[in-house]
Amino acid sequence: MRRPIASAVVMAGCLALAGCGGSADGADAAPDLSVRSAYMPQPVTESLAAGYLTVVNKSDSSDDLVSATSDIAEDISVHETSGQTMKEAGPLEIPAGGRLVLESGGNHLMFEKLKHRPKEGETVSVKLRFTKTDPITVEMPVKSATYQPTSAKSSSTSSNSHH
Repeated sequence: MRRPIASAVVMAGCLALAGCGGSADGADAAPDLSVRSAYMPQPVTESLAAGYLTVVNKSDSSDDLVSATSDIAEDISVHETSGQTMKEAGPLEIPAGGRLVLESGGNHLMFEKLKHRPKEGETVSVKLRFTKTDPITVEMPVKSATYQPTSAKSSSTSSNSHH
């Protein structure tokens, strides 16, 4: 009689462990976000700066970047660039299994009313806030005003160029 009880306990333990992994469709799984390639070009004005980064989502659940804060600016907004105009954007989606790229000429963080003007070589701490994920603090190095990151597109196309 002991054996059925023991196997029932083992079975319940296995079910409890399986439940920790989330459902098969990923609806219960929290997004798994990480931030790469963050930088801020040295601001050319006393009051404004831009920030660029990539948020990578390794989960089956999408999330949204909703806001950012930093000690160096009174206000940080997410801007989108459309043609020659910039406008404040609403939450930006980080798709499941995808990435959100904030880059020069595209979507970016706009630091407004700077409390001090960061110089090349300094690091700016920025807290990113999301719909589902806990805030992520990013250390954003300040680069030269003309800094251009190497494009992910160019490095991936060169490795695929052999036929």
